Amino acid sequence: MYKVQKIYKSYGELKVLNNIYLEFPKEKTTCILGPSGCGKTTLLNILAGLIPKDSGEIFGFEGDKSYIFQEDRLIPWKTVKENLEFVLKGKMDKNRAQEIIDNYLGLVNLEEYKYYYPKDLSGGMRQRINILRAFIYPSKLIIMDEPFKSLDINNKKILMDFFVDLREKDNKTCIMVTHDIEEAISLGHRIVILSEKPSKVKRILDLENYKDRFKLKEEINRELKNGMIVIPLNINT
Repeated sequence: MYKVQKIYKSYGELKVLNNIYLEFPKEKTTCILGPSGCGKTTLLNILAGLIPKDSGEIFGFEGDKSYIFQEDRLIPWKTVKENLEFVLKGKMDKNRAQEIIDNYLGLVNLEEYKYYYPKDLSGGMRQRINILRAFIYPSKLIIMDEPFKSLDINNKKILMDFFVDLREKDNKTCIMVTHDIEEAISLGHRIVILSEKPSKVKRILDLENYKDRFKLKEEINRELKNGMIVIPLNINT
């Protein structure tokens, strides 16, 4: 179990996170919702070790982890194959790395793009490679900061299905920040709702307890004050 206790974070006089207690079940996806500017990305960056917390305790996050940012962050002068090789460097021998890369590219029908450079790919394609790179990296934890935010609705649906296929194959633990309620319901096993800053945990919802997705959406909306985006993805209710 990945867990945080008594997490506080401020920037000068601005209090952002206030006594955050959370558990993140292994091999499940936890989606974090909350008003804009409430500190969701700050919390992710603390979990990833990118910024320090002011106080509190973190358990289980010490090992290797992957981070998927809002932008793809592919290395522009490296091909798709070389971008994938880069995250495996030093983790295994070259033959094994090549076997894994070819296997994953084949699984998601991207073999023909192996020698393409990022500039020659669409935004949706670059983000697919970005997500694939995170799953190829030999870690059990993936931290995601609104990875589908910049995509149009068609590419978003494709990328979300792509993510689910990879997640089910590898049984990764995923922690994802989103502004999109439908996205959280479609991808999450657990939804955490944060308050306005200084942020506290307002509500934790385990989706296995909700068979009626329409009522779930209504319940989430009641918990949220502002800043949320609801995009219909034809979820069965």
